[in-house]
Amino acid sequence: MILQGRNTGRAARLRARVVLLTSIVSAFLLIALTAVTVIDVVGRYVFNAPLSGASELTEFLLLGIIFIGLPAITLDDDHIAIDLLTSQLAQRPRTVLKFVARVLSAGFFGFLGWQLLEHAKRLEAYQDITVFLRIPFAPFCTAAAYLMMLCSLILCLQIVGPLFHRSSGVSKK
Repeated sequence: MILQGRNTGRAARLRARVVLLTSIVSAFLLIALTAVTVIDVVGRYVFNAPLSGASELTEFLLLGIIFIGLPAITLDDDHIAIDLLTSQLAQRPRTVLKFVARVLSAGFFGFLGWQLLEHAKRLEAYQDITVFLRIPFAPFCTAAAYLMMLCSLILCLQIVGPLFHRSSGVSKK
């Protein structure tokens, strides 16, 4: 948990709200993705008239599903992990490896967020838009950048959180 001690209840409620919000938004995006696919397939094979811009809509909806879900996954520490070797280690080495993984992941997410933001600035400068629907790319790239930076911030809080709470005698879980 990111925050512990006296703020545990507040942190748990905040986490639950973030997970609920991202789940609801992701569910709506997934329903929209399904609808776009069904309309495109039915239109293509039944009416010989595919949905214009279906591939563009699909790309943006997938982008939304993936990047909106990342902060919730990071908050719950649910990233994919293969623990074939680490499960055989004692608690101390596993804790050190988790710390190193979080530091590297925070750096990676921060760097990726920064690069996406730089790319979004270029897209905005070029006024880059999609071919069929003429949707600008920059706002989506900017949102993805900030969501990556949010993941980096969450990881940084997960890194420093146990350092503060170890001295106060509050244990994790």
